[in-house]
Amino acid sequence: RKAFSHRALWMGLILKEVKERGLDWESIGHSAVFKTGCMHGEGIKDQLNSPDSMIEFGKTFLNEDVIKIFEMDIKKLDENELTVEFGYCPLVTAWTQAGIEGEMLDKLCDIAMSGDRGIGSQFENFEFRLGKTIAQGNKVCEVAFLRKK
Repeated sequence: RKAFSHRALWMGLILKEVKERGLDWESIGHSAVFKTGCMHGEGIKDQLNSPDSMIEFGKTFLNEDVIKIFEMDIKKLDENELTVEFGYCPLVTAWTQAGIEGEMLDKLCDIAMSGDRGIGSQFENFEFRLGKTIAQGNKVCEVAFLRKK
């Protein structure tokens, strides 16, 4: 958790500084984090026997450490859907401890989720869906990867 929190703190404070300098911090953040997600998605894909298997993807994407760190509850994992609820977010914790709140907190969360969007983009038959989030004041984050119809 400390490593995730530390990286989130860097991300949040860098983007806050970019915003304060009058630059398009949201676009910069989404672009950089999406590219990182694409790299991670390629790494995940390389580990799979069948890159079109949602079950294989889910088991690789959600390793034991990540499940514990984010207090994840896997709601559904089959060949059409991976749906997960996060009960804790070390990123949101770090940002709020740094005094980031409200709209910026929500936007930072959405930027962080661009990493997951980037991961999903590497799988031609999957799409990413974000539901409610902890950053919005909810008790959980709802994250899903769905098979495209």
